[in-house]
Amino acid sequence: MAEVVGAEGEPGMGNFVAGKVVAVTGAGRGIGRAVALACAAEGARVVVNDYGVSVEGAEPTSRVAADVVEEIVAAGGEAVAVADDISTMAGGQRVVDTALAEYGRIDGAVCVAGILRERMLFNMSEDEWDPVLATHLKGTFTVFRAASAVMRKQGGGTLIGFTSGNHQGSVSQANYSAAKGGIISLVRSAALGLHKYGVTANAVAPVARTRMSAGVPMELKEIGDPEDVAALVVYLLSDRARAERITGQVYTVAGPKIAVWAQPRELRAAYAHEPWTPERIADVLPGTVGTDPMPLLERLEQMARAAAAGARPNA
Repeated sequence: MAEVVGAEGEPGMGNFVAGKVVAVTGAGRGIGRAVALACAAEGARVVVNDYGVSVEGAEPTSRVAADVVEEIVAAGGEAVAVADDISTMAGGQRVVDTALAEYGRIDGAVCVAGILRERMLFNMSEDEWDPVLATHLKGTFTVFRAASAVMRKQGGGTLIGFTSGNHQGSVSQANYSAAKGGIISLVRSAALGLHKYGVTANAVAPVARTRMSAGVPMELKEIGDPEDVAALVVYLLSDRARAERITGQVYTVAGPKIAVWAQPRELRAAYAHEPWTPERIADVLPGTVGTDPMPLLERLEQMARAAAAGARPNA
């Protein structure tokens, strides 16, 4: 059930996304809230979606989305709250349908919603795997799917998925890492498939102080605030980013640092004149093709050494 609130007057302090309609999932707290507020401050009308669950995915409440709407309205903006579960097709569709019903279009869809269920891979249950994939990956798909259908007809729009540096892998969050890696591939697929319709798609891998980062068992050297991430999202939603043909990219914001991740590509190759056999591969692969070292493995070893010495590990 959507709660609609609007206000007359100036939309805020800027106009980077003036007149645009932007839907933000997971917008009740943390980065999602910062994104919703920043979009409103820069002139957008905002669909604020949040199922209102805890970090673990329990105890949903519609109050958190309504609170953000009230905050936007108090600042002179326009917003509508949608408390649906975007891990369902109906929930994702309702976010987009609400934008159309209230504002007549949708120009940006930003999928921030997520939960955590931390467990070592060999102990992880189906009940710990499925909800995380459903909220992060499927939740991004349901909104992207509904929004892209409208944006295709409009001839333009912007999709933004939220990933994590943990897409490289994680010691105790295989579910989260798998979902975040999937979001990157989904974003790149959207960028390729929707390019001819004028729709861009990008991913953001934030490092910021939130409920979800509070439990990280290490000191992060580079970490910022949700507002840093929101600034990047506003830019990616803007016509200035579209004019630069920014699509299919993954960006990190971590305090003072902004970075772009490499596109996947082959590093080295070897060719055989005869069919491959295990013996032939053993002769060629180590010395010619080789490996691409995992920086996280070296970091894990450094952390283990630090822990053995009684120091708090850094990352």
